[in-house]
Amino acid sequence: MTAQTFVEGASASSSPPASVPARALDARDFKTLALSALGGTLEFYDFVIYVFFATVLGALFFPANMPDWLRQLQTFGIFAAGYLARPLGGVVIAHFGDKLGRKRMFSLSIFLMAAPTLVIGLLPTYASIGVAAPLLLLAMRVLQGAAIGGEMPGAWVFVAEHVPARRYGLGVGTLTSGITGGILLGSLIAVSINRNYSAEQVADFAWRIPFVLGGVFGLVSVYLRRFLHETPVFRELSDRRSVAREMPLKTVLREHRAGIVFVALLTWVLSAAIVVVALYTPTYLQKVHHVPATMALEANAVATLMLSLGCVLVGWAVDRLGTRAVMLIGWGGLFVTTYLFYTSLPGTPASLMWHYGLVGLFVGTVATVPIAGVRAFPAPVRFTGLSFAYNMSYAIFGGLTPVILTLWLERDPMAPAHYVGLLAVLGFVLGLVPLAARGHAMRAAPAGATMAP
Repeated sequence: MTAQTFVEGASASSSPPASVPARALDARDFKTLALSALGGTLEFYDFVIYVFFATVLGALFFPANMPDWLRQLQTFGIFAAGYLARPLGGVVIAHFGDKLGRKRMFSLSIFLMAAPTLVIGLLPTYASIGVAAPLLLLAMRVLQGAAIGGEMPGAWVFVAEHVPARRYGLGVGTLTSGITGGILLGSLIAVSINRNYSAEQVADFAWRIPFVLGGVFGLVSVYLRRFLHETPVFRELSDRRSVAREMPLKTVLREHRAGIVFVALLTWVLSAAIVVVALYTPTYLQKVHHVPATMALEANAVATLMLSLGCVLVGWAVDRLGTRAVMLIGWGGLFVTTYLFYTSLPGTPASLMWHYGLVGLFVGTVATVPIAGVRAFPAPVRFTGLSFAYNMSYAIFGGLTPVILTLWLERDPMAPAHYVGLLAVLGFVLGLVPLAARGHAMRAAPAGATMAP
């Protein structure tokens, strides 16, 4: 196999091939990781802060005489719209990312997120403008969804193509930790708002603060990304004139269907872990188990901190044990800890913190999704392939999950545990397929090259 082809097929723990020099992380790698992770934190914060104030937003943007369950359903329906918009934004941004470069689209996506977040913080409510209020909120969520559709795969590809082969898992895991750190930041700010303002003040004006801050954070991140460099892999493709000439999506759909299915199913597992455990559960704790809002958000902050640490731990372990072994251990652990957590509710404040933190640690197994997913596609169409599979799956499963759970909870209070448990089993099974053990080299390949299994 020449230096112009992908070096695949080795386990993630094997020695890198001669064409990929083994090196440690250098100053530029640390700069890339730091700025990418920080930008991911701020952009994902912008996207998820909505869910931490879902109860307040439901009361403010829908009629007061609407039944509570219907108001909550419509509020989460608007939340789902952000996910449903991800495929279009993701495919368009990824298309130009494979054509024009990773860095340009990496910067554009965060600008497209910051503006709608700021607008949400300034929107008039239903009491002021009637039905136009939820419609404007819906429009902003759609724009946010389009932006995040390009950000997540773009960030993973950007970092994966920068870091040395022996630190590939750690690099992608650290970035994923930074992205999930957006949930932690949102949780901490929500805790602060609920502690420092009364319920009446939150409903009156304080709910706007997190969205205005998010808009400002996003603009700062746009500026910081000016200091990043284009990835070595894309520069190599450009030098060889191997950048995809036809529409990258056509190539992905024609030649890489197995990769699409694999990444889409992995994304379903990821969406269950993130949406249910990290995003939906604070509302679930308040509505079903009557846990005070501040306590629910504090426990969520603990779980999200453990999630972020878990992503780094998973990335580190992948470089030493291989992706397959880590997937089997991680998804199996998520199954066990999920039932441990949900069956113990409401419990005591101490048990809530411990059990939520433990399940959060195993949610960190989601870092294996980009670690395996980036390697599922060759460099000329990597951004498009990952973005299409990831965003299509997340649009369907991530967006509909809160709605499904809201309806399922009418029949079974253990619905979140059953849903996450079933998807953890699917993740375990996916760890057994050949694509899960694909090697870790990120070399560029000619436009017509394929990867060895």
